[in-house]
Amino acid sequence: MHVQPAGTYIDATFGRGGHSRAILERLGPQGRLFVFDRDPQAIACARELAAGDARVTVMHAAFSNIADCGVRDVDGVLFDLGISSPQVDDASRGFSFRQDGPLDMRMDPRTSPSAAEWLAVAAENEIADVLFRYGDERRSRLIAKRVVEARRRAPLSTTLELAKLIHSCFPHHGGRIDNATRSFQALRIFINDEMGEIERALAVALNLIKRGGRVLVIAFHSLEDRYVKHRFRELDAEGRHGADNGESRFRLVMRKSVQAGEQELAVNPRARSSRLRALERVA
Repeated sequence: MHVQPAGTYIDATFGRGGHSRAILERLGPQGRLFVFDRDPQAIACARELAAGDARVTVMHAAFSNIADCGVRDVDGVLFDLGISSPQVDDASRGFSFRQDGPLDMRMDPRTSPSAAEWLAVAAENEIADVLFRYGDERRSRLIAKRVVEARRRAPLSTTLELAKLIHSCFPHHGGRIDNATRSFQALRIFINDEMGEIERALAVALNLIKRGGRVLVIAFHSLEDRYVKHRFRELDAEGRHGADNGESRFRLVMRKSVQAGEQELAVNPRARSSRLRALERVA
């Protein structure tokens, strides 16, 4: 992002503030930065940053609510999708099966239901649909069947309980990707309505940016990246071929996504699947 010293920017997914700090390094005293996150732990970090910097405004909200900042003619909006490393590494959040913890998966614990609560009541076909749609899990029907069978005995309440159940649906274990990965990812995306969030948030962001302003999206999941890619390309095509009727027009900043380089991967191996795309308002 080409940060203008007096510009206005939105970091829609604060996380632990890596992107925000990079923006602030380039932002002058007249610049403004609005940071959003729905995770209370991330918001606590954001408030520590804002306490010593009048340029920063913290908003505890999902990124589809970025219009709540009350500003228009924004110079840039950044989305870093998915979950952050602290969320993955904290067993109490229930995002990972690497350690045992409550089967939660909520980015905002104030919302409902948790993954455990949903799996306790969802219909078998609904569970299978979620696992297939958001995780491309080919054994989704079998996993869903065994979830329903297991909960008749006792509700699934921990990450390792669910991981063990999923592993039982596969004849072979091991390999580069754990067999539980796709199902955990699918449940997380569903529980947090991540696809709905990005669809709504992009629509809002495109209305907020001014001429020359940019929307940047870093996606890790193929579903999210595919949606962003197609939406950005549609808007780029409309901007190049549409009539000059005074409506908003956009162009792709780069034709292909940008991936993390070797230097970044050495510091953050989890960035391996990341894809950066950017769109600019031109009229």
